[in-house]
Amino acid sequence: MTRLGIAVLWLLHLLPFAVIAMIGEGLGYVIYYVAGKRRKIGATNLALCFPAWSEQQRNRILRKHFQVLSRAALEHSILSWSRHARAGKLVKVEGWEHFTAVQDGPVILLAPHFVGLDMGGLPLLLGHHTLVSMYSRLKNPLMDALILRMRKRFGTNILISRHEGVRPLIREIKHGAALYYLPDQDFGAKDAEFAPFFGIPAATINALPRLAKVTRAKILPAVTRQLPNGQGYVLKFYPAWENFPSDNMLADITRMNAFIEERVLEMPEQYFWLHKRFKTRPLGEPSVYK
Repeated sequence: MTRLGIAVLWLLHLLPFAVIAMIGEGLGYVIYYVAGKRRKIGATNLALCFPAWSEQQRNRILRKHFQVLSRAALEHSILSWSRHARAGKLVKVEGWEHFTAVQDGPVILLAPHFVGLDMGGLPLLLGHHTLVSMYSRLKNPLMDALILRMRKRFGTNILISRHEGVRPLIREIKHGAALYYLPDQDFGAKDAEFAPFFGIPAATINALPRLAKVTRAKILPAVTRQLPNGQGYVLKFYPAWENFPSDNMLADITRMNAFIEERVLEMPEQYFWLHKRFKTRPLGEPSVYK
């Protein structure tokens, strides 16, 4: 089945952007109704983060999330097989001047888990900038190989397994690679602090301030937004953060979460709601997903 799925993805990359987007959103609409377990996780996350919204409003956002996520998954076929020139048209850039202002020194790109996150590195790689990022291996070896191949197709993208830890990241940052860093998932209590995310204590990896301190890197937020009607994506650079890290680690990661919250409010359907963001609970608190 995996080989058949990959073959279908290969065929899809031959289609126009708008057609791939339309197929992806239609597929996501169907998946919303059949993916009971994941739909429940997403509904729980949205209820925790937006208790003032009506259930109908949250369901509408969740259904749209399945659609934009499925569309992004199919548009990965462009990254996997299309020529560089065509793939380069998929992503526009806003705020290049913010990246230019810090590119001569160590840089950490803060890239939260929105559906376009894989697209966001494309303009940098095509512009001959070296990136380094951390990844988790997939259980399916064929899909794992496909994703790795896709992420290495354009320019110099150094991929380090999460099991290798942060030392290789520090080495590559000091050698001039920009770290494309995704800090907003729950990987347990180790090396994490409970920082508020939409008012809910969330186990948040504290590596961002630690890496910034060790490497003296600037933190440059880089958020990728999916555009409607098959128009591709926009990578937006924000101004580099001042006074980061501070001498208060919890304050630093709370600042990071607050920034992500602001972006979520701008495009709530595009944040990755299907991850158990609140899986790890403070001592004595029950699971929110049961």
